[in-house]
Amino acid sequence: MSVSVQVMGILGRRMEVAVPAARVEKAFSLRLQTVSRTAKIKGFRPGKAPLDIVRRQHGGQVREEVVNELIGQALSESLRQEGLQPVGQPQVEPLSMGSGEDLRFAAHFEVYPTVTLQGHEGMELSLPQVEVGTADIDAMIETLRKQRPDYADAGRAAQDQDRVTVDFEGTLDGVPFDGGKAEGINFILGAGRMIPDFEAGIRGGSAGETRTFDVNFPADYGAPQLAGKTAQFTATLQKVEEPKLPELNDEFCKAFGIDEGGVERLRAEVADNMNRELAQTLKQRRRSAILDKLSESNPLELPQLLVEQAIRELQMDMLRRMGARDAKALPPRDPFVEPARKRVQIGLLMTELVNTAGIQIEASVLEQRIAEAAAQTQNPEEAEKQYRSNPQVMQQLQMAVLEEAALEWVASRANVTPQPVSFREVMNFGAEA
Repeated sequence: MSVSVQVMGILGRRMEVAVPAARVEKAFSLRLQTVSRTAKIKGFRPGKAPLDIVRRQHGGQVREEVVNELIGQALSESLRQEGLQPVGQPQVEPLSMGSGEDLRFAAHFEVYPTVTLQGHEGMELSLPQVEVGTADIDAMIETLRKQRPDYADAGRAAQDQDRVTVDFEGTLDGVPFDGGKAEGINFILGAGRMIPDFEAGIRGGSAGETRTFDVNFPADYGAPQLAGKTAQFTATLQKVEEPKLPELNDEFCKAFGIDEGGVERLRAEVADNMNRELAQTLKQRRRSAILDKLSESNPLELPQLLVEQAIRELQMDMLRRMGARDAKALPPRDPFVEPARKRVQIGLLMTELVNTAGIQIEASVLEQRIAEAAAQTQNPEEAEKQYRSNPQVMQQLQMAVLEEAALEWVASRANVTPQPVSFREVMNFGAEA
């Protein structure tokens, strides 16, 4: 068998393979003999038909099967012989497949780039140094109070953040429409629950006041009969209530599932949650810093096939977040090109980093990761069973464990400069990143 490889660009390869005709004919003859033992041919008992008759009736199909198998075998042998690792399945181009001729074909594929890792030893990192303080806990408690306000009669005109209760009726050209009438509806002004024009018509009104105003429905409104149209509304404000912060007492604590221990127990649980969130954010900050440094130090030529796969994955992720299911509704690919390229680059670098560090998966660490992932579900025991029976999920969990160990390996060799910051600053950074 002869093999020649042509370099196409940086990562592209065209490999031409020739399988000797003798090997093809031998494989064909052996397969034909096997088929003849069970072939059903009119006028002959199974296995008794002459080979030349079997050849005439089944030879074309048998040769096609043999050629396909030989191409697969020869492709694998040639890749091993040349020490090539293709990205994805090579595309095969038949060149010569005639009877009595050498079987010749070309395979087109990309190879993985050679990664010579740089910048992973003695990396300079500036990482936040922060602790959860009493003032941070106080601020979080105040946020919780603002999230669960009490409401009392405002005694003034309605403004944003107030809770208003209204009766209303809408018409189109003087004719009432379905869903245009309601009584006792309450909502928070400025929260965006109602159409902006409706809120504008209510804003500034007082309890007991009746107002008439126009509402322009957006062109993409969910009710087709209203989309893009202007309706007239008459609304009566029944109540205008302003938010009042609730008392920080045992009753307030019960709203958060704390039946014993009161405010001190609430503060302790809030502190625990804040520390967990802080630890996760700091971990993500460190991960991003290390990966950014590695990416800068190791520019790579990327296999286009992997980039296209990553683009598709990002598009599908966005589609799922939008709640859509039809693949035809995929968002445009352009915004995902650079994120996809970065994802592929990081994946290649992490693979090399794991190999460089000689990192192996520890069974106990993997078990902990599985338990942590399952704990986020409603039925952890059932989730663990599903994870273990799903090879794709298990591979993802294993890769997560390897990545975490690799990043820890880099961090242990890095020159870290602590950067004192406040809890609010580091958490805001985490939210944006």
